[in-house]
Amino acid sequence: MRRNIKTVKFNNSLHVFDFPIVMGILNVTPDSFYSTSRNVSEIEILHSAEKILTEGANIIDIGGFSTRPNAEMVHQDEEIRRVCVAIELILKRFPTTVISVDTFRAGVAEVVCRNYNVRIINDVGGGMWDERMFETIARTHAAYILMHTSPAMCSMTVPCEYDNIAAEVISFFNNRIKKLNELNINDIILDFGFGFAKNTEQNYDLFSKIKYFDVFDLPLLVGISRKSMLQRLLGVDSGGALNGTSSLNTLALVQGADILRVHDVHEAVEAVKIYKKVESFN
Repeated sequence: MRRNIKTVKFNNSLHVFDFPIVMGILNVTPDSFYSTSRNVSEIEILHSAEKILTEGANIIDIGGFSTRPNAEMVHQDEEIRRVCVAIELILKRFPTTVISVDTFRAGVAEVVCRNYNVRIINDVGGGMWDERMFETIARTHAAYILMHTSPAMCSMTVPCEYDNIAAEVISFFNNRIKKLNELNINDIILDFGFGFAKNTEQNYDLFSKIKYFDVFDLPLLVGISRKSMLQRLLGVDSGGALNGTSSLNTLALVQGADILRVHDVHEAVEAVKIYKKVESFN
């Protein structure tokens, strides 16, 4: 499919999304849903970062708070400590790395943007779980990943009722983008929030409508890596969901996804290469 050319400024430069890119997940938590992605020690963090970068990811997304069902509640100070340790280690070893921080807390976003010049905040709360988040993004001038989810964190794992899920997610984005634009925040990436406030059928229904979201003319992020929507459909656990992840990522690219957020960078980069080759003939 022919793509609209979208741009977002991060790390003080303009990135043009003429073709999709890959974001590698680096969790600095002891309880992420996919056990292989847990990184606690300094050696584990550096090994994972090197692997992500060597395999071809464009961005490392660092998270210090697991949003899996029944995850422990982590104090903000501990989340800051976890994330900052990882950022310091990575930037010392790999100083040109583009880092995104996965947090719904404005306090965490403030610290990492101010102290480490982090220029992408990946907010799974969509600015609703911490009412200070939008103002913090405006003040720090970070690029902002806006994810669709439920208004309250306590209900993020509970499916909502949707008459038309695509239309309702579009309406959600419309309303949140308007608030962001009013604060002069324009470097926005949209995340569909697969697995958040949606059951399996709702996830796949929304996934089938990805192409409709080109109407926003903003980069689209798809994060379905090893998630329960794959596990339940295929009858596997997270460890057995790689093939399903690759299949669904490829379908996302065909529909217009601009960023694949993944645990398995090598496989995602290969999917992008194949997609680019096929598209070169169109």
